[in-house]
Amino acid sequence: MRKQSRKGGGGGGSDGPPNGRNAGRNGKPGKKRLIDYPRFGKSGFKRWMPSWKQVLSLFLIFFGGSVAAIGAAFAFIPVPNAKDSIKLQNNIYYWADGSEMARKGDTNKQWVELSEISRPAQDAAIAAENETFRTDSGIDPKGIARAVYKMASGGETQGGSTITQQYVKNVYLSQEQTLSRKAKEFIIALKIADDKDGILTGYLNTSWYGRGATGIQAAAQAYYGVDANKVDVCQGAMLAGLLKGAALYDPTLNQGNRDRMQERWEYVLNRMEATKAITSEERAKCGQKFPEPIAVKAPASMQGEVYYLVEAANQFVMANDKTIDEAQLNRGGFQIHTTFEKDKVDALKTAVDQVKSESLDTNKREADKFVQVGAASVNPSNGAIVAMYGGDGIENGHYSNNADSKVPVGSTFKPFVLAAAMQYGVQTKSGANGQPTQINPDSLYLADNMSPIYSKDGKPLTGDDGKPYKQRNDGPGKPGYVSLKRAMQNSYNVPFVQLGQDVGGKTVEKMVTELGILPGSLEPSSTITFPLGTSHPSSIRMASAYSVFAARGQQIDPYSVSKVERDGKEMPNLTRNPQPKKVLEQAVADNITDVLENVAKNGTGTKTNALGRPVAGKTGTTDAGTSAWWVGYTPELSTAVGMWREEPGNPKLLSLNGTAGHESVHGGDFPTDIFTRYMKIVMKDKPIKDFPNPAPWGTQVDSSGAPISPSAPASASSSASAESSASTEPSGSKSPDAGESPSPSGSSTCQGNGNGNCGPSRSPKPSKSPSESASGSPSAPPGGGPGGLVGLMGH
Repeated sequence: MRKQSRKGGGGGGSDGPPNGRNAGRNGKPGKKRLIDYPRFGKSGFKRWMPSWKQVLSLFLIFFGGSVAAIGAAFAFIPVPNAKDSIKLQNNIYYWADGSEMARKGDTNKQWVELSEISRPAQDAAIAAENETFRTDSGIDPKGIARAVYKMASGGETQGGSTITQQYVKNVYLSQEQTLSRKAKEFIIALKIADDKDGILTGYLNTSWYGRGATGIQAAAQAYYGVDANKVDVCQGAMLAGLLKGAALYDPTLNQGNRDRMQERWEYVLNRMEATKAITSEERAKCGQKFPEPIAVKAPASMQGEVYYLVEAANQFVMANDKTIDEAQLNRGGFQIHTTFEKDKVDALKTAVDQVKSESLDTNKREADKFVQVGAASVNPSNGAIVAMYGGDGIENGHYSNNADSKVPVGSTFKPFVLAAAMQYGVQTKSGANGQPTQINPDSLYLADNMSPIYSKDGKPLTGDDGKPYKQRNDGPGKPGYVSLKRAMQNSYNVPFVQLGQDVGGKTVEKMVTELGILPGSLEPSSTITFPLGTSHPSSIRMASAYSVFAARGQQIDPYSVSKVERDGKEMPNLTRNPQPKKVLEQAVADNITDVLENVAKNGTGTKTNALGRPVAGKTGTTDAGTSAWWVGYTPELSTAVGMWREEPGNPKLLSLNGTAGHESVHGGDFPTDIFTRYMKIVMKDKPIKDFPNPAPWGTQVDSSGAPISPSAPASASSSASAESSASTEPSGSKSPDAGESPSPSGSSTCQGNGNGNCGPSRSPKPSKSPSESASGSPSAPPGGGPGGLVGLMGH
C-alpha cells in the first residue's frame, strides 16, 4: 500500500503529490490545479481553510471589483435635472361609475434661484434639517445604512438625513423605493457634494411643504401670500418646520398639528440663534407664537364634498402602500378610482343642508353656532364607502373630514353588547359544555332607574368615590324587568350596563373589534359605562360595523379606493377585491337586525317610518348632550350620522342643548331626520326588500330577581308585537325624545363623570308585556367588572 501511495495512487494523504497537484500516473506528478481548494495535502478542517494567499487574492478581487463598479457607476449614472423633477402632473380621481370626479395638481410650481430666496428662509431650513450642511461631506453613512437595512428587511423606507441626501431623494421621488435606487442616490450625492449652492437651491425648490406646495416659492405663497425673497425669520422658521412632514405640522389642519408646529418653530429659531444665523434680538422679535398662515385657497374643483372625498382616497392610498407618501401623491400621475357614488354623495349633502337650513339660525341662537355633522354610507355586500359628508367645505374654512372625526357614539354601541352576549354568552350561567350560555333578546333584565350594578359574581360594584354604584337611565321611572329587545327599543341604560358586566368587558371589546371598530378609538373596556358608548369611532367605522348585521354576519373592512393606476399600470397593492369573513353567526346577526328593526318601528327611531320600507338602527346621545347619533341600515345600505358642536381650532366638544331651540338634542332628532331624508332620495323607486326572518338562537337567561317564567327553548326574539301592543306611557313621564327631566340627586348618579355634569335626562317610553308586568328591585342581580367612569350615555 505504501508503494502504491508513492506511485500516486493516493488522494489526500501526506504522501500525495505536493503543491496542489493532482495524482498522476506511474509515479509522476499530475497537473497543478488552478485553484487549490479544497487544499491538497491537508486533512480534516485544515483541508477547508483557505491559505493566506487565497484570502489576499479574494480581497484584491473584491476590492478591485468594487472600485471598478463604483467607477462605472460614476461614469454612467447621470445627475438628473432638478428642474425636471418639479414638472408635476395631475392626479385624476374617478367616481365609482368611472366618470371623472376631480383633477388635483399644483399650479404654483415656479423654480427660483438661490438669489431669489431670502437668507432667513435658507438659514431656517439648514438649522432645521442639517446644521453642518455648509461644511459636511453631504453623506451620512449611518443614515444610509439604516435606510438600506429597512428596505432589505421589508420595513418602511427612509430618506437621507443630510440636505444633500434629501435633495437627491426629492429628485427621485417618482421612482421605486429599491436598493438599486438607493445606490444611485448615493452615487449622485457623491458627485454633487461639493456644489453647496446648487444643492441648497435644488433642495428648497423640490421639497414638499403641504397645501399642494412643492418648493419654497409655492410654499411662501400658499402659507403667507408672499414671494420666497420676502420670507422673514419668523415665517422662514415655520416653513422650515414643515419639512419634517407637512401632514403632521401644517397648523391649520388640526390642534395636534398646531401644538407640534409651535414646538418645532421654537426649536428652529433656537437652533438658528445657537448657530449664529440670527441674533437674540432678531429671535425676540418673533414673539412667543409662530406667525399665523393665511387661509387655504381652495381651487374650484376641490370645493364642497369633493375635497373630503379626495383626501379620504389619498389617505387610503398611503395607508395601503407604504412606498407612497403625500409628496409623491402631490407629484401626480396617479389615476385613482374611488368607491364614491355621486348621486349618493349629493343626496347626503342635500339632506344635511336641508336640516341645517331649516333648523339652525346663528343670528338668533348662540347654540346654533359650530354645529358639525359627519356621515358615511357603506355597501354591506362589499364594504365600499359609497358616500360621505365631511363638512361645509374648505372654501368655508372647514378642513377636517367630519366623516372621520372621533366623537363618542353613545347608545349606538348597545347592539354590540347584545351581539357579544348572543355570540359568546353570559358568564352568569354555564351551559352543558361548561361555557358561558348564549342568550337571546327575550332575556329579562332590570331596567329601573338608579339600579345598582353587580359583578358576574354577584358583588355590588363601587364608583370612583368608593360608594355603591348606581346606574341611571335617561329619565326616571321603574319599568321593572324588561326583555333586552324592549330595553333596546327604549334605550334603557341599566340593562346594558349590567349585560356588559355579565358578558365581560374584554369579550365586548373582542366583538367590537371583530365588527371592524378600530382599537385606537375605544375607551378602556374595564370601565363600567363602556357598553354605553363612551368610545369614539368614526361614522365610517360605525356604518361599517352595522353593515355586518345587514350582511348577516359577514364583515369587510371599509374602503374608499377600488383601483389605482400609474403610468398605465395598475398598482397591485391598491386593487380591492374584498373577501368577506364571518364574524357573527347568521342567526345572531338576523336577531340583532330584528331587535333594531323594532327600534326603528316602535322605539327612538320612529322618524324612519316615513321611508315606508324596512329599516333597522339605533339612536345615541352622550353625556351633557355633546353628541347625537343615528346608525341605521336597509338590506342594501348602512349609514351613520353623527352631530356635535365644536369650534374650529378648539377640539373641546360643546353641548347641543339649546340647538335649534330644543331644550336637548337626541339621536332621534336631527341625525335620524338626516338619515331619513337621505334614504328617501337614494332609495326612491328602488324595490322594497325585507330583512330575513331570524332563526331561533340562544336561551332566555334572565338576570337575578326577574319574575319566574316558564323555561323557553332556544328561539328567535318573539316579544316585539306583544311589547308594542302593550306599550303604555307612565303618568307624568315624557316620551323618549320629548325633552329633559330633573336629574336624580345623590353622588352615585354621576360618579366618575369627569366633567361634573350628568347632562340632560329624558323619560323613556316604557312598555310592558305580560311577562314583564311584575317590577321591583332585586336584592342582588348579578353583573360586573372593575369600576371606572360613570355617567349617562342616553338614547
